[in-house]
Amino acid sequence: MPPARILPTIVFTQFAGTSLWFAGNAVLPELQQALNLKQDALSLITSAVQLGFILGTLCSAVLSLADRVSPRWLFMLCAVAGAAANALLVLLPANLATILILRVVTGFLLAGVYPVGMKIAASWYSGNLGKAIGYLVGALVLGTAFPHLLRALGTDLPWQIMLLSISALAAAGGLLMFILVPTGPYLRKGAAFDVGNMLQVFKTKEFRSAAFGYFGHMWELYTFWAFVPVILAYSLPELSPLQLSFYSFCVIAAGAVGCIGGGYLSQRYGSAFVAFAQLLLSGVCCLAALFMLQVNSAAVVLPFLVLWGIVVAGDSPQFSALSARTAPPHLVGTALTVVVCIGFALTILSIQFTARMLELIPVPAAFALLAVGPAVGLLSLKHLIGR
Repeated sequence: MPPARILPTIVFTQFAGTSLWFAGNAVLPELQQALNLKQDALSLITSAVQLGFILGTLCSAVLSLADRVSPRWLFMLCAVAGAAANALLVLLPANLATILILRVVTGFLLAGVYPVGMKIAASWYSGNLGKAIGYLVGALVLGTAFPHLLRALGTDLPWQIMLLSISALAAAGGLLMFILVPTGPYLRKGAAFDVGNMLQVFKTKEFRSAAFGYFGHMWELYTFWAFVPVILAYSLPELSPLQLSFYSFCVIAAGAVGCIGGGYLSQRYGSAFVAFAQLLLSGVCCLAALFMLQVNSAAVVLPFLVLWGIVVAGDSPQFSALSARTAPPHLVGTALTVVVCIGFALTILSIQFTARMLELIPVPAAFALLAVGPAVGLLSLKHLIGR
């Protein structure tokens, strides 16, 4: 039985580290005003983090870092370095090129936080992996949403103070992981360096089903998160900037309910069934956006978006649990990393595609197109139901 402090510590440190993810998005209005940035800055800054994360996970997968280096050391170093990169946004001359470079670097270092945190959790929890990762990804969701809350609560604070506060939180999380979470009893001996490791993991049919289900889920997830403020501003134009930030936090943070609740449900129904059900519901929400986003009523739009926020993220931990269980035991870290790498590559395509669609078609129709991802994911995942 793991010590009582292990899961809360992993959850907090994951929350702290991933708060770096949307830090740039949260202060974007101030940056746009100060630097006279164009409207497409949102998609560029978000995609810069995703690009960095892809490069980081690709390097980690090729080198099998997550299976060859102590995950505690890797997590701590990447969290602290990511905090420093985020803080440099304040210290270096502010211009769009500098912002994009530093967001790429931050994303690169987050590759040592998110998937490595999952491996640390997997080293402590075996039978209850779906539940444990439910808490872990729930923390990631809250960390992703946190900058919006910070902005809502501190709208009078300079953007520099908000970024430095997020950096301090991320660095503290990295240090706490190293100090309070030792190596778990289920940590397998690491793999030797072999570039083929990242291809070997896809030889298992069950792993491929879990991975492609995750890819369909990722087509929708980060695009929805990135454009939540756009959706709210379109559907409820009367919202103040403070309300816009607060409701953006609520919609994104609602995913933690889906992650944690899905973790408990997975103990009874299995990870595959829970992932399938939530992915199906999120696909339905994409299609329902055609009608729901045109209802100019907070009493209708906000509950709908909160429901969408719950199910769009709630399947994520179950996909991670399925990937961890179906991957070769000695390559769990590499498997999780390469799947996350491909998944986040898809988010760049989805974000840029949606940004382009928003210029050509009405907002509800642009977000209804996200249903393509869940549809593909459901077709792949159905092979794991009942297994």
